[in-house]
Amino acid sequence: MNKNDLVAAVASSTGLSKADAAKAIDGTVDAITAALKGGSEVRLVGFGTFSVSQRKATTGRNPRTGEKINIKATKVPKFKSGKALKSAVN
Repeated sequence: MNKNDLVAAVASSTGLSKADAAKAIDGTVDAITAALKGGSEVRLVGFGTFSVSQRKATTGRNPRTGEKINIKATKVPKFKSGKALKSAVN
């Protein structure tokens, strides 16, 4: 399912127009992104939790040359599914 499919599904299940459904989805994604950027976590009960994790700096190897390279520490988004989502999928 891509974004257009999601917009169509939300529009049909809520009775919104596709334009309004697209605005709602964009707003939701923007709000989650802003919260994660600000260091917060987003919990949607039954669906899951979005959070940010810190990845440590490491040393890797260039697969072509075998040369050692330093990989910087970064923040990465994480998603942990909720109980209701897990049971719906299984």
